[in-house]
Amino acid sequence: MLGMVDLLIIAAYIAYSVVAGLRSKEVASKNLEEYFLAGRRLTGWQAGISMAATQFAADTPLLFTGLVAASGIFSLWWIWTYAFSFLLVGFVLGPSWRRAGVLTDAELTERRYGQKSALVLRGLKALYFGTIFNCTGLAIVLLATTRIAEPFLFWNLWLPSWLYEPVLSFAQWIDTPLTTLADGSPEMWIRSANNLLSIGAIVLVTTFYSTTGGLRSVVETDVWQFAIAMLASAVYAGFVIYQVGGLEAIAERLTELYRDEGPGGIRPSELLAFTPCQAKDASLSFIAVISIQWLVQANADGTGAFAQRCMACRSDIEAKRASVVFTVAQIFFRSLLWIPIGLGLLVLLPPDLSLEGAVLTAEREASFVRGIAELLPTGIKGLMLTGLLAALASTVDTALNWGASYWTNDIYRRFVCECWLKREPSDHSLVWVARGSTSLTLAIALVIMTQISSLQTAWKVSLLFGAGMGGILVLRWLWWRLTAVGEIVAIIISLLLAPLLLLTLPGESEALRLLIVAVVSTAAAIAASLLTKAENAEQLLEFYRQARPPGFWGPQRAALGEDPQEGPRHLRQALVAVVSAALSVFFLLTGVGSWLFSSPPPTWFPWRLAWILLLLTASLGLLPLWWRQVFPPDPEETPPSPAGHCRGKNRERPPPEDGTEVDQGLDFSTGNPASSQAYKPPWSA
Repeated sequence: MLGMVDLLIIAAYIAYSVVAGLRSKEVASKNLEEYFLAGRRLTGWQAGISMAATQFAADTPLLFTGLVAASGIFSLWWIWTYAFSFLLVGFVLGPSWRRAGVLTDAELTERRYGQKSALVLRGLKALYFGTIFNCTGLAIVLLATTRIAEPFLFWNLWLPSWLYEPVLSFAQWIDTPLTTLADGSPEMWIRSANNLLSIGAIVLVTTFYSTTGGLRSVVETDVWQFAIAMLASAVYAGFVIYQVGGLEAIAERLTELYRDEGPGGIRPSELLAFTPCQAKDASLSFIAVISIQWLVQANADGTGAFAQRCMACRSDIEAKRASVVFTVAQIFFRSLLWIPIGLGLLVLLPPDLSLEGAVLTAEREASFVRGIAELLPTGIKGLMLTGLLAALASTVDTALNWGASYWTNDIYRRFVCECWLKREPSDHSLVWVARGSTSLTLAIALVIMTQISSLQTAWKVSLLFGAGMGGILVLRWLWWRLTAVGEIVAIIISLLLAPLLLLTLPGESEALRLLIVAVVSTAAAIAASLLTKAENAEQLLEFYRQARPPGFWGPQRAALGEDPQEGPRHLRQALVAVVSAALSVFFLLTGVGSWLFSSPPPTWFPWRLAWILLLLTASLGLLPLWWRQVFPPDPEETPPSPAGHCRGKNRERPPPEDGTEVDQGLDFSTGNPASSQAYKPPWSA
């Protein structure tokens, strides 16, 4: 149970969050851009740390702990390879997201495609991504909250009976246990009621500051939430390492405890391996899947919270900076804190060696929370619990803010007001709809939460339904010929194919199902685009002029009097930066991690110290390939140059032959597109 000091730490965090929401209330109430994009004034550090806080999540450290115990450090590449997606958005797509001048991914469809099918696609995406995906993800996070709060928050002992009994009756009425205990006993319903109150308290605070202050308060609290969560994780890791006997003792104790075979049949050397040739079950098919999974997922182009942060940045360079900060914080620093916790808990809280598979993973996930309760002293325990609650809040506030943007900007403004009522809503009314939409998003998520029986199953199903969209979402930026019909086909194929594969393929075929959905949906979308009429040429030209997407936009570049080959060249340069930055982080992580945790080198390179030095040297050697794009010596003199963008202040592109005024790139005093304020979407005429 928590002590008074622990409760005071949690209370101080709650008070700060409430004040942050009130502080940003006035400016957030001006219009939707201020509410959802913080006036497009975020720095790369703010946006990157905010996204790292969002991705921290309350359930992620539990996932880390389970993966390390069941399959070793190498299994964490399931998570680490997403660095490619983070950096792709920052280096390749982030600047175009900013210049597109939209609030949501759904709105982008009408900016990108001009036919009536674009309007259908906009509504479909607002419901598909903004409601189904977002609310399901939020429901998974809320359910994970119960796993963390249950051992610490005993509302039945703290609240008077007249206040607690109605909640207990409600928990029994919904007839859905919100606890791992499912034996129908009175204790089960007490735990469910306690968890329901915990969720309500956390959500009440999070909803208050996110609806009051908009993205500003979300980002402000995210930065502090990430700092608290990382500090708490560092203290937890320190206690675990100290009680094991030091970092070097972790490998020794694991070898002593498990000798030739550890939990799930894994050997100590396999537990510590970063590379596949020393790892457990590192088959070629596994390596192939983790190599492309970052691309076959519904957020491959940043759709959602990451794109929102890029659009909220004050310049293209800041958007790139955000992706690098996010990647380093997410992949490098966070991992180096959680790995020793997962390994140390195997020593301090050994598992039953008879456990295997999902049962072992679940037991090890629970050991993360068990370690907080049993190993940490009063005060530190409150700090760690506050860190986990902060991680939860940083995920919930982003989901609420992002989901509300779809309901407000796409459903209410575009369909209700413009299409049905034939009027333009006021900024004041839109902000109030946004605040109401936040509550609606939360209500839907709570309903979905009561229907989820397994966190892991829900996560895998949601990943499968989004697998068919990743490649197409990236391709719409890189290739002018993709059409709205192609995107619609990809969504429909995913919706039909995913449940069919869940029924016909066995439960251990997640990778195969993922690849089938991705390949079939992408191929169908490309075929549908080529077999249907291309989008209106004027619409494509207007979108290219505004967003300056990279890649294969030859006809549009030619119409503006530019070299059609310039786009592919810039795309190649950006992709080199993506790959080199990702490898730089991977080499640094593997080198430092191998040194800290006494991990074995690959079998083909038997000298451990030389292997570590080689990795660190390679990491530093790759810096010149991407560092100057993120931290140029003079940002105003050397602005970012995505495909077709001018490289200097006085260089102008030739105007199109029809005399239309061309966007001359960035306003270097603000970092914003020079013509962004003058731009009017085609449907507003």
